[in-house]
Amino acid sequence: MTALPVVRPAPLKPSRALATALVALTATGGCLARLEPSVLGVLQAAVAGLLVWLAAIDLEFHLLPDRLMLPATATVLAVLVIVDPHLAAPHALVAVGTAILLLVAALARAGDLGMGDVKLGLLLGATLGASVLTALAIGFAVAALAGVGLVARDGRSALRRQLPLGPYLALGALIVLVL
Repeated sequence: MTALPVVRPAPLKPSRALATALVALTATGGCLARLEPSVLGVLQAAVAGLLVWLAAIDLEFHLLPDRLMLPATATVLAVLVIVDPHLAAPHALVAVGTAILLLVAALARAGDLGMGDVKLGLLLGATLGASVLTALAIGFAVAALAGVGLVARDGRSALRRQLPLGPYLALGALIVLVL
C-alpha cells in the first residue's frame, strides 16, 4: 500500500507573519480584556490568537492544518474537564454537532467545503459551546457578503472562484469571543 503524500504549506512570508502576529496579539489581548480572568478566559483568548493564525494560513494556502486544530480542540476539552466538568459534556456535544453539520454540508457539495472547515467547526464548538451558532451565522453572513462583493466587482467570473471559509468562521468566533 502506498502512503499518501503529506502536504505541508510553506511558512507565511515574513511581512504577513509579522502582520498576523500583531493581529493575533490584538485578538488575544482583546479577549483577555473582555473575558473574566480565569483559566477558561485565558484559554479562550489563546484560541482567539490561534484563530487569527488559522485564518491567515487558510487565506494564503487554502488549508487548515490538523496539527494546529486537533491538539487545540483536545486541549480545550481537556481543560474544560479539569476546570469546569459541568461545561465539558455540553461543549463536547456542541463540538461534535457543529462538525457533523459542516460535514453534511461538505459531503453535499464536495469541493466547496473542505474537511479543514469541518475540523475548525469542532474547535469552535469546543471553545464556544452553544454560542457557536452565533459565530457560524456571523461567519456565513460575512462570507456571503464577500461573495456578493466579488460578483459585483468581477462579474460572473467570480462565480467560479472559491473563497476559503475558515477566515470567515474564525471572524465570527472572534466577534463572539470579544463581544
